[in-house]
Parts: sequence; structure tokens; C-alpha cells
Amino acid sequence: MFLSDFDLHLIGEGRHLRLWEALGAHCEVLDGVPGVRFALWAPHALRVSAVGDFCDWDGSAWPLAQHGDSGVFEGFVPGVEPGALYKFEIETQRGEFLLKADPLARAAERPPATASRVVAPSHYAWGDAGWLAERRRRDPLREPFFVYEVHLGSWARAPGEPDRLLSYRELAPLLVEHAHRYGFTHVELMPVMEHPFAGSWGYQVTGYYAPTARHGSPDDLRFLVDTLHQAGIGVILDWVPAHFPRDDWALARFDGKPLYEHPDPRRGEHRDWGTLIFDYGRPQVRNFLLANALYWLQEFHADGLRVDAVASMLYLDYSRGPGEWEPNVHGGREHLEAIDFLRELNAAVAEECPGCVTIAEESTAFEGVTRPVDQGGLGFTFKWNMGWMHDTLAFLARDPIHRGHHLDQLTFAMLYEHSEHFLMPLSHDEVVHLKGSLLRKMHGDPWQRFANLRLLYAYQLTRPGKKLLFMGSELAPEEEWDHQRCLPWHLEEVPAHAGVGRCLAALGTLYRERPSLWRGDPDPAGTRWIDCQDRERTIVSYLREADEDRLVVVLNLTPVPRPGYRLGVPPAEGYRLVLNTDAEEFGGSGAPVGPLRLERSPAHGFAHSLVFDLPPLAAVVFEPLPPAAAAEESP
Repeated sequence: MFLSDFDLHLIGEGRHLRLWEALGAHCEVLDGVPGVRFALWAPHALRVSAVGDFCDWDGSAWPLAQHGDSGVFEGFVPGVEPGALYKFEIETQRGEFLLKADPLARAAERPPATASRVVAPSHYAWGDAGWLAERRRRDPLREPFFVYEVHLGSWARAPGEPDRLLSYRELAPLLVEHAHRYGFTHVELMPVMEHPFAGSWGYQVTGYYAPTARHGSPDDLRFLVDTLHQAGIGVILDWVPAHFPRDDWALARFDGKPLYEHPDPRRGEHRDWGTLIFDYGRPQVRNFLLANALYWLQEFHADGLRVDAVASMLYLDYSRGPGEWEPNVHGGREHLEAIDFLRELNAAVAEECPGCVTIAEESTAFEGVTRPVDQGGLGFTFKWNMGWMHDTLAFLARDPIHRGHHLDQLTFAMLYEHSEHFLMPLSHDEVVHLKGSLLRKMHGDPWQRFANLRLLYAYQLTRPGKKLLFMGSELAPEEEWDHQRCLPWHLEEVPAHAGVGRCLAALGTLYRERPSLWRGDPDPAGTRWIDCQDRERTIVSYLREADEDRLVVVLNLTPVPRPGYRLGVPPAEGYRLVLNTDAEEFGGSGAPVGPLRLERSPAHGFAHSLVFDLPPLAAVVFEPLPPAAAAEESP
């Protein structure tokens, strides 16, 4: 036997942080003979055998020995080589025979095939040491954080081969170039863990430790991450600890009884999604998930995890009616075991992977999502601000003639801005399931819809909080996303769509280069309203400030030009136009904004005011000029 008593003790206690090194399939040498050591936790099983193409899938050939009452079975099969396909044959207490994929498999067959695959130890030569060292020193709360959300299977396809998925290695240079063009600091990959149904976009995971074979081998994924790191781009992985699918060859009723799922359907089933919920009170299940999180951060150098469906984990009555849920031991609706697990997760990531981030996709008013664990919070680095996304999109779907009556819908998020550390998403959630593309959500005729979309991106990139944009948004497509085909890249050649892309690229560059747009995110003083109550003209304006860097942002939320608009501003030698989403190069009207006049005339609580022509449905950004530049630009 290879597993030590200490390994078995840690597994039993649920504290084996490198569980993937203990369980699963591992190439070993025993008495000079190479082969594979198989190990599996299946405490309800009567018998477990390793089966595969190496034994013609005969369950009588290689039974595994049981380690006492640990529930762990282990055995060595000589002659098995990397690349071999395998599963575990489990005899249940009811006399059934189940054929199950390995929960700890580090590779699998390409779907729709379902076998696990033996992989050799990785000897990948990483080249991102500089990135990792710098990551440990960074404060993500005060760094630029602009995320490109990507589904690899539908992002791009091989030219002339629309049905062929690109490999991780083929995708690497393309993603680097694209991220640099638009100023993205990070790429977030929708789940790359193995999943049988492409239409789930990776969110129904069956192979938690196996990168999907659709794009290549585990080392190919390492190459993708490494390439992005060497180009200065971080990598976030979507991670799904909230639920798993019912496929009979995977985790469901793994050894003939509920094992990974909670045995009570009131806690163990997601009826809306048709999936099963992990039993967070079982130490070995918590261990499976906790080690899995560390596995992706340590073995694949990921910079963080975006944790999916956190809201469904926090509440026992999530999407359940009366009588369909069981209160906790205190009579409340909070899922105490799941909450403890999330705290344990974030504490472990902070301890074992300093510099890595965790991001909660959480849509409720649960307090302390990003508060540190030692202060009673859940300990996430960031929380998705789903409310901001929904409210902002609903506002821009309104006829501009009515927007002034609903201005609070746009500005409300600022009231709770510093209750958590937020990330502002414009994510895949809003462009799937017949919801329409972002462009289609905008109100008005075609020109107004494009103008509104540019305005939306400007508001997202200049307001406080980190940012996320789903792939394809840079193309402003008319149609919503379809996982079965790649993005409509031909839109880069269509003027109105290309203009949106150029506008987003300019905004991305501005965001990365100006500390005022990110360094002060955690501080209330980093953002100040100039005017958020102009309901008659429906114009919103605010300051972004950090150290000596300052920007003034003005949003005209109607298609009405405002000539001679007067805006109160802090004193300066002068002001310069930095960006105008109505510029002709972006597909706008190209109406002039200047000449700018700085006058000693009070407005909006300031002693000075800036007078300029405000274009229709536009965001304009100004910066104060240093004295020398002001002298050069004076008439």
C-alpha cells in the first residue's frame, strides 16, 4: 500500500489539502515494475475494482484492497501507462454493480465519452515566476481589475473549420493579443473542468480535477495560463461548488448511496436546475471541494476563482417553497454548513495561495461577503454586483424621455457602494436564454442603441468597483450568444460595430492608465458626485480621484445635445477632454465638445465651473491640466 496512516487520518478528518496526490490514479513504480496506483474513497462499497482498457474492463481482474474502516480502497496495477482509460467498478451493499468515473481523475476522455484517463506527472516548465512573485505583493483592491469573461469553445474557431474547437495552445496567443487590445487585466474562463454537456457552458461539472479534453491536455492548459501570465494578464477560473449533475457514471449516489450529495432531498437537490447539492457537513466532501480549489490555484497557477451560485449555497430556502426546506439547528434559513465551508475555503486560499483572489457570484443582501473571516465575514475578495447590472440595463432600456423619473435606478448602487468590495459585471447571464444581446437591450433606433451601449461601457469603466465584460460585447452583436458557434468576428469590419470596439479599447486603455479609476475603489473619497439629481436634463456627473490623479466624468443620458452646459469642477489651471464616446471614430455624431471655458462662476457646490457643449447620449471625461499644459492650450 502506498497511502500512509497520516494520509488516511487527514482524509478521515477532511483536512488533506493535497488530496489529489493521495487519491485518483498515479503512475508509480513498485518493486521495479512501473504501473498505476489507484485509490478511491467509497465508504459504502462492498468491493471496488480498477477497470479499463488495460484489462478489457473486467471487474474481476484488479480488485482494490480496503484500508480498514477509512472507506478508502487502494491497489497497484502493473504495466498500465499514461493515456490509459479507466473507471472504478463498485459493488454496492444492495448487490448492484456501478461503473464510475474517478472523482479525482486529472484527465478524462473527450465528451461524450466518459472514462477517466491516466496522466503522467507533469513536468511542465513554467515561465511565470516573475508574475507569481509580483502577484504576492499586489493589493487587488487597489489595482486595475478589468476581466474578460470567456467560454473557450465558442470564443473562436479555426478559420475554415467552424466545427473544430481550438486547443489551449492555439487559443493562448489569440487571447493575449485580444486582451491587450482592449485593456483587459484578467481573463476569466468559464468552467474548464470536465463536463458532459456543452450547452451547460461548463457549469455542470463531472470531472472536478480534470481540465476539459475538448481543448487538449492538462499541460496544454498550463501553457495557456503561462502564456497569459508572461504577457501580464491574470487568469480567473469559474468554479462550481454549489451543485453537480445527476449523471449515473459520475458523483451521483457514488457508491450506491448518497455520498457527495446531502441525503435529504430538501438539502440535497436543486429542483430548478435538476442537479444535486454537496453535503457540506461531511468532512470528506468539504475536503474534496477545498482541495479542488487549491488544486487549480497551485497546479495550474490560476490567480483566482469566481465561485458560482454562492446565493444558492447560503440559504436553505433558496428557490424553495413552504414545506420544501428544513430550517437549521437555530430555526433559521441560513445554510450554516455551507457558510462554514465558504469561510474555510477563503481562509485556506489566503493562507496557501497568497495573492490569489476569490469572487462570489452572489445576488442577495447577505452581509459580510467580502469581510475578512476573522471579522465574521465570508472572506471573499470581491462580490459580483448583480443589482448594479440589472438596474443599469433596465435603466438604459427605458425611453430617454422617461429616464429622468428613474434616475435613482442608475445611481442607487452608489448608496451601498462600500458595503462590500464589488465587481461590476456585464456577464453571460444577461445575454443567454432569450434575453437578447446588450445592444438589443438598449433603447431607441439603431444609432441610439449603439450610443447607449458606448455610454454603458463608459459608465462601467469609470465608476468605482472592478469590472467584468462577457466576450463578444466588444463586437456589439445583434444576436445573443450561442455556445454552438463562435463569436461573429466579421462585425469588426462593420463600421457601427467596429466603432464600439474602438471605444471600448480607448476606455480600457484609459482605465488601466489612470490610477483615479481604481486605486481609490475601497475609499468613499475615491468617488464624489458632482450632480446626480438633474432629473430634468437627465445628466449625471462625478469625480474619480486618487493621490494627484483626477478625472471628471459626465453622462448625458438622453439624445438631446446640451450646448453651453455648465459643470461645477474643482479649481485647476484648465481642463482637457480625455475621452468622448460620441467621437466620430467611435460611431458617434462627432459634434465638437469644445472650446472648453473654465470660469470663476459657482456651480454644483464648486467655486469654478467648466462650460462646454455636451453631445447626445454620450459620456465625456475631462482631466485638470498642469500649469504648463494650461498655458499651452490657452487661446
